[in-house]
Amino acid sequence: MSPLTRPSLSIEYALLGFLRRRPMHGYQIHRQLSDPAGLGLVWRLKQSQLYALLAKLEGEGHITARLRTQDARPPRKVFRLTRAGRDAFLDWVSSPVSHGRQIRLEFLAKFYFARQEGLEVAATLIERQQAACRNWLDAQQKQAEAVRESQPYNWLVSQFRISQIKAMLAWLEICQQTLAMDRPLASLPPSSKGISPG
Repeated sequence: MSPLTRPSLSIEYALLGFLRRRPMHGYQIHRQLSDPAGLGLVWRLKQSQLYALLAKLEGEGHITARLRTQDARPPRKVFRLTRAGRDAFLDWVSSPVSHGRQIRLEFLAKFYFARQEGLEVAATLIERQQAACRNWLDAQQKQAEAVRESQPYNWLVSQFRISQIKAMLAWLEICQQTLAMDRPLASLPPSSKGISPG
């Protein structure tokens, strides 16, 4: 299968990432998911879809829910991550995507949460994704070479895919450089972050 074939997205793992920090109700998750300074740049999800995914995660044992009463308002369902959910999330957030088209959505979500898990997790994710991209590139280049003379249109399509994978690798290099620049700031104690000297 081509690395640029459209896969199904696993947005439910991103939902587990929101619950990794603390229990939340669906509306809180939706607000964070829609944040234009975060995953709102990457994903759009209707509240009805969100609740369907939360129900699926609950059915799979990745999250649990309990009702929290509120004064003069209906009770809210608060979701909490289970051990199985935590393990599934940690596996997802550290694994590269398996197809090129997943970079635009799923990898960006993984990278968003990997940075929250720490610079080592984010750096490892980038390294694994770079290795996957190099494998895709090698396969595409071999495929292109095989049809260069006999199928010029197929060769051009392969060249397009090769250029996309090279662009992905260049962008991953930028991500890597950005993490390297973040490293000294991340090593400072929390009270000194954002405080300019003198």
